[in-house]
Amino acid sequence: MLKSVAKNKIKSAGGRFVIVASRYNDRYVGAMLREARAELKRAGAKKIEIIRVPGAFEIPAVAAKLASASFMQPASPKAQVSAIICLGVILRGQTVHAEHIGRAVTEALMAIPLRYEVPVIHEVLLLENEEQARVRCLGKKHNRGAEAAQTALAMARVMAKLDQ
Repeated sequence: MLKSVAKNKIKSAGGRFVIVASRYNDRYVGAMLREARAELKRAGAKKIEIIRVPGAFEIPAVAAKLASASFMQPASPKAQVSAIICLGVILRGQTVHAEHIGRAVTEALMAIPLRYEVPVIHEVLLLENEEQARVRCLGKKHNRGAEAAQTALAMARVMAKLDQ
């Protein structure tokens, strides 16, 4: 069952948040992107960057490069990332291609925070049909982009506390 997006109570202590979003299925991804950006702005995020990639499969490469730079250059404020939000929509078709893409993206995204200690928020959705995409991406009540931003804010705060 879908939960409604709760009102965000987490405020940002500044930070740099990067949203890596697929251009494929842009009707849905674009709506998640708008909500994620708006949620970060409402929370007071200091710097919000958007990087668009062709499809979901390309998201992990960009997320890994961002996380690696943050990890390898800890003294450089420009390289530091508070959290990376990954947004995409994969719709199942008549073949198993979507399943393969979804699994590959998930496995790649799982490895990044473990290696580089940067939160990576996985909202690359593998959905059965466009109805599921409409419910999860186009509405404000269940928008996965807003949820992803809230998770990014919470994880950035947790990681900052651990660094102290």
